[in-house]
Amino acid sequence: MHIDIQDMNVTDDITWKLFTLSNEHNMEVRFLNYGGIITKVLVPDKNGNVENVVLGYKNDQDYVKNPNFFGAIVGRVAGRIQDSAFELDGQKYALPANEGMNHLHGGTNGFHQVVWKSETFQTASTVGVKFSHQSPDGENGYPGNLDISVTYELNNQNQLILTYQGEVDKTTPLTMTNHSYFNLSGNIKDTIQNHDITIHSSKFVELDEHLIPTGNILDVEGTPFDFRKSRNIDSGIASNYYQNKIAGEGYDHYFIFDPSQKENVVVKDKRSGRKLTVETDQPGMVMYTSNKLGDDLELSEGKSRRYLGLCLETQASPASLHHAGFPSVVLEAGDTYQTKTVFSFGVE
Repeated sequence: MHIDIQDMNVTDDITWKLFTLSNEHNMEVRFLNYGGIITKVLVPDKNGNVENVVLGYKNDQDYVKNPNFFGAIVGRVAGRIQDSAFELDGQKYALPANEGMNHLHGGTNGFHQVVWKSETFQTASTVGVKFSHQSPDGENGYPGNLDISVTYELNNQNQLILTYQGEVDKTTPLTMTNHSYFNLSGNIKDTIQNHDITIHSSKFVELDEHLIPTGNILDVEGTPFDFRKSRNIDSGIASNYYQNKIAGEGYDHYFIFDPSQKENVVVKDKRSGRKLTVETDQPGMVMYTSNKLGDDLELSEGKSRRYLGLCLETQASPASLHHAGFPSVVLEAGDTYQTKTVFSFGVE
């Protein structure tokens, strides 16, 4: 197993580090210290062809703004916060609005635009990089001095392990995720519409026309949101179901995981034979089918287009800041935030 580090001179004023983790089974993961952005994940298909299975820009300069959050660490709070405000312990907090009236993915200068401190490591069975960052009290409107770390780790079982840990001196909302867009066809040969997916979830969160949770938690039974048995993603994208329509003819919804399931999500691409399994201790995830992705971006393997990537954003729910009964995003002062998500790649 191996770690490679390369300096990237993005512009005359910007230099980043590009890390490459590789194992003994032809898997590579490449990512930046800027935003913790995963730029490529190279894995074999059923015939041994090694190809990239995440979306990334052709030109490194495009990661500076990265409005689609390709591959990035997002936070402090992943997802949308209604009206860019919340109340904690009787005090109201205002956040910068960066999507209409709402606050999305930590704000304009969220964790996706941080140059993280980095430390490489190698164990008997893994190679990895630990990123760390200090977010001061009041940054982007959030209370508390936050010390946070995110670890990317690769093993010889073709597992990419993401571990998050944080501590804060004031009670604050915190739920982070990685915003990679997966496409198991390899080198974006096809959209994700022909991917089959299993999600061990009986409940999902209803959205309004602004993609803000209404406060209602709905049963998946009898809807295009029932992925408890493997089903093609396009069946929901093409449906006339209102929740699919308001999301831009697809999915941008929070699924609450059923308990006692080891594998929370399984994604398969029949043509390539690739399989992605997601295991997490998070209570749910947002599945986004890149409904709003335009056709004007130069990606590493070609032009962007709708439904080209699948985001599996494991996290708690920002809706808990405004509604009861949702997985909480609140971290109490003095407590430790710790969570792990494992992405396992294979073929069948």
